[in-house]
Amino acid sequence: MQILSQILPYKIDDLVDVLTKGDPILIFDSDKREGETDLFFLGKYVKDSSVRFLRKEGGGMVFLASEFNISKKLGLSFMSEVYAAASANQNDFPYLTRLANNSLPYDKRSSFSLFINHKDTFTGITDKDRALTARQFSELCERSSTLSEDECKEELAINFRSPGHLPICIADSNLLQGRQGHTELAVSLFKFLGLPPVALGCEMLSETGNALTSDQAKKWAKDQGYLFLEGRDIVEECQ
Repeated sequence: MQILSQILPYKIDDLVDVLTKGDPILIFDSDKREGETDLFFLGKYVKDSSVRFLRKEGGGMVFLASEFNISKKLGLSFMSEVYAAASANQNDFPYLTRLANNSLPYDKRSSFSLFINHKDTFTGITDKDRALTARQFSELCERSSTLSEDECKEELAINFRSPGHLPICIADSNLLQGRQGHTELAVSLFKFLGLPPVALGCEMLSETGNALTSDQAKKWAKDQGYLFLEGRDIVEECQ
């Protein structure tokens, strides 16, 4: 039986089917925010070809989006917190306090955490390496519910290294009530769909290097046969 959403333009089962088959969806945040569309894959089903797709069809930064509580259980912090701790003694890193001032033109703070590589990667930048890192991080996040906090941190430490080539973005602790960026939109949607809340995403850029407009992204999605979702619909459905 197909489950209907009151807000989203697609059947719930169709969204789940697309993501669990390893296909991407498109999410536009808002004209009042970044005004960007990101491509997202479900983390556990990422393949080498998924990363290649993001590079060629997206063109922005390839990143992981992860749920707050899982990330904290793994011992991950926002990069701004890492900078603050490192710059506590300003004699050691006097420039970090000024760099980490969160003066973003589109939001109150960044969601970036560490940049990681899986231990079995070589350089970490190839499609194969980044796909492996994404899948293994997603698998660890999914297993975290069966592990203690200390076990989670140990698993992260022995299986990954940092700095790496795949940044982790951590969703706000209050999800869409705290922030309505692509990280929160993707994580909230995946949780709503009953899927593991880890995504691999990438911003869509035009041939001129600017962000693809929502109309351009929507047309591209229709022409290519992909699902396009408005951030406002995800907020209304999932908040």
